Amino acid sequence: MLSVGQAVFLRRLLVLVALMAPVVEAQRGTASAGRTAALIPTEDCHAADTTCVPPPLEREFRGLWVASVSNIDWPSKPGLPVAEVKRELELILDRAQASGLNAVILQVRPAGDALYKSSLEPWSEYLTGKQGRAPEGRWDPLTFAVESAHQRGLELHAWFNPYRARHPSAKGTLARSHLTNRRPALVKRYGTHLWMDPGEPAVLAHTVRVVMDVVRRYDIDGVHVDDYFYPYKERDRRGQVIEFPDAESYARYQRDGGTLARDDWRRDNVDRLVHALHDSIHVVKPWVKFGVSPFGIWRPGSPAIVKGFDAYSELYADARKWLQEGWVDYFAPQLYWPHAAPAQPYTVLLRWWAEQNAFGRHLWPGNHANRVADQSRTPWAAEEMLQQVRLTRADSGASGNIHFSAIAFLDDRDSVATRLRREAYVGTALVPASPWLKAPAVGATRVEVRRAGSREVVARLRAVDGERPQWWMVQLREAGGLWRSQLLHGSATEVRLMTPADRLVVRPVDRRGIEGPAVAMRVSAP
Repeated sequence: MLSVGQAVFLRRLLVLVALMAPVVEAQRGTASAGRTAALIPTEDCHAADTTCVPPPLEREFRGLWVASVSNIDWPSKPGLPVAEVKRELELILDRAQASGLNAVILQVRPAGDALYKSSLEPWSEYLTGKQGRAPEGRWDPLTFAVESAHQRGLELHAWFNPYRARHPSAKGTLARSHLTNRRPALVKRYGTHLWMDPGEPAVLAHTVRVVMDVVRRYDIDGVHVDDYFYPYKERDRRGQVIEFPDAESYARYQRDGGTLARDDWRRDNVDRLVHALHDSIHVVKPWVKFGVSPFGIWRPGSPAIVKGFDAYSELYADARKWLQEGWVDYFAPQLYWPHAAPAQPYTVLLRWWAEQNAFGRHLWPGNHANRVADQSRTPWAAEEMLQQVRLTRADSGASGNIHFSAIAFLDDRDSVATRLRREAYVGTALVPASPWLKAPAVGATRVEVRRAGSREVVARLRAVDGERPQWWMVQLREAGGLWRSQLLHGSATEVRLMTPADRLVVRPVDRRGIEGPAVAMRVSAP
């Protein structure tokens, strides 16, 4: 008899196989002894032959949030064997790849804890079942996640909650190494949560140190911060709003000569964290992107038609300022309403955010895909997600979407994953380039090709006299002049392409997403 966890895993695996079936069928071929192919540059193309040169690469961010808090997405429950935790993450990454996505945003610090090996904060209860307990065999989930994502052509962004110290879903005791026990004055009880006080300079320093430890030690593509700055307001049993208990830190600020009113001081605390993270990341690794996903409304009335929650006054998040100051590399406002919501119209909100984008940073709105699979409320149809992607594409100020969360992509009821793959994310897309970032120069590309059968091409890839690229974009012309594209991590040295083809083009892509010179050749008949 299968356990509940095993049954869920098997069902999800079968759904994934069904989704990927057309891809697998297209790649079947017969291998045989290889031959060296003739390498002929693109100059042999005739000007009239429009199929000789591959089409321009599509650029779009297609992201997926993977939440660990409360075991929303991964791991599915605490304390699973390492082998099962690995399988679950691989299933999510496989589904992301099969759905045409190109980036995963993995929550690695849900509440002052770590889903990676850290000397600064304890192992997460959501991973091992007990906070502070390491996984078996000295396994590091973040190393595994980065390598596994890159193998599938996916960027991996590390997602941090900056201030939460304990979530109500936590069951066990806090480890001795948790900040609450090491520096109790920095952590406040707030309703059902424990929360690091953003008004304490030591909290800012600790959060930056935690993030930078990950930036230094892991080959991540981005750092991501969610919308939980000061906490969402909680109420007591009488329904009265509980005031966040930062009177002591504010009084100290005033004694030291501070003149800001309390609400402005709170916003300034968050501003300084966002600015510090942006600058610190780019000093250490100038190519790592920094992104924030604030609540989708800055303030009600901005623009005039918009009504709803005021994140500026409630969370003390002046998200418009971060965008206007260029303190982010990408910005993902959570537009978690139906596209036609009268008080939160998707196109109006998206356009307003685009108009605040003074530095031309990436605008990748967040979309609430879980509402498609949500059986406890009125679920959305998968068509809603398709429509939101279409509306994003129609706005020149935006260049992608991020979907919350992985659980919607593992559900087979009116599947978001299936609809997106078939109707929106049909071809391979590169993450939009970030030319304002800095990255080592990529070396010249050398490609050697051989046939390994009537339907298989083997290409060896190498960067010469310089940094290897972050990605290889490999494009193969099939019979009839159609091109197939495949994105490989720069660590790949060989790619086997099982399809009839006569021309190969390889483009190196650096860590900023900028393409280098293409190498093109004719693949002679075997």
